[in-house]
Amino acid sequence: MDGIWLTGAQWLAVLRIGLGLWWLESWRHKDRRSWLAGSGIAWAADIAAEHRWPAVRTGFQRVVAPRPRVMAYVVLYAELALGLGLVLGLLTPVALAGGLLLNLLYLTLMIHDWAEQGQNGMMALISVVALFGMSWQSWSADAALGLFG
Repeated sequence: MDGIWLTGAQWLAVLRIGLGLWWLESWRHKDRRSWLAGSGIAWAADIAAEHRWPAVRTGFQRVVAPRPRVMAYVVLYAELALGLGLVLGLLTPVALAGGLLLNLLYLTLMIHDWAEQGQNGMMALISVVALFGMSWQSWSADAALGLFG
């Protein structure tokens, strides 16, 4: 696949790296002290409590609410790991699938907020394109290590 300036595989790597930078910015802009003290999970709990889908309310109450501190760490460091994995191209298919799942969870939780839907929808779309386009073939640790063919 040819493209202007770069090959198709290189353009997919650009897309993957850009998505990784987006995840890193999501991690960077959080006030980590406040987030780990519970502000992020409390915000999400308020949204989940009024969610239009009972499954979201129930799921949040069963999975997240009983362990807010652990879930705050999971969200915070998942975003960091996704960003680093995508920028470096390390375990790229795993990072893309994990990012897609996290974006879909965010999208589902924030179903009523159009701004959040746009961001998470775009990130999910990029994840799908980068995953099925095998964006780890160029400019990645995976390619250097011979992982994922």
